[in-house]
Amino acid sequence: MKRAFDVLVAGLGLVVLAPMLAIVAALVALTSRGPVVFRQLRVGRHGKPFEMLKFRSMVVAPAGSGPLVTVAGDRRITPVGRLLRATKLDELPQLWNVVCGDMSLVGPRPEVPKYVALYPANVAIKVLSVRPGITDEASILFRNENEILARAADPERAYVEEILPRKLALYERYAERHSLRGDLGIIARTLWCVVAGRGSDAVSHQSAGRGRAPANEE
Repeated sequence: MKRAFDVLVAGLGLVVLAPMLAIVAALVALTSRGPVVFRQLRVGRHGKPFEMLKFRSMVVAPAGSGPLVTVAGDRRITPVGRLLRATKLDELPQLWNVVCGDMSLVGPRPEVPKYVALYPANVAIKVLSVRPGITDEASILFRNENEILARAADPERAYVEEILPRKLALYERYAERHSLRGDLGIIARTLWCVVAGRGSDAVSHQSAGRGRAPANEE
């Protein structure tokens, strides 16, 4: 049922949003050099790697030439990229990942191999038992992660030690209790956050000034 729902909604979304996708692609192509779509290796269900798609929001630079973190106001983010990130339009190409079976509409956000390697073994088995998703509880809670984590002396360490464990707890809970009804609720809340233009007030109040998120175009 979940897979059928994913394919139906993602396929319909690609058709209905085709004009918007074309406009966004044109804006990215016309305002900065490089590919329209950003591809990054992520870890999927049962540990299978796949290329997650996003509209490119940063300037193209040689691999390893930039810092490993991205912060609010990062000069590598293009003007169009800032708009795409703020509205989450950069995530729309992941509808294709859903159609292809690499992702689900709702599920734990897929991480890069570097961070998946840090998962405790028992947690990894559980979290990777389901398809990763475009959105989930952690995506809602940490929607403004770059702004929330703005002042850490060691941003990557702050992410690994403070944020990732909290996300993993939510990922585990989802893997254990997910349902179609629950997915519909998460999708509705995600759309509300996008329309309202804000994330969780609780996280904003609790975590302000602790760090920055890793630069994985997330």
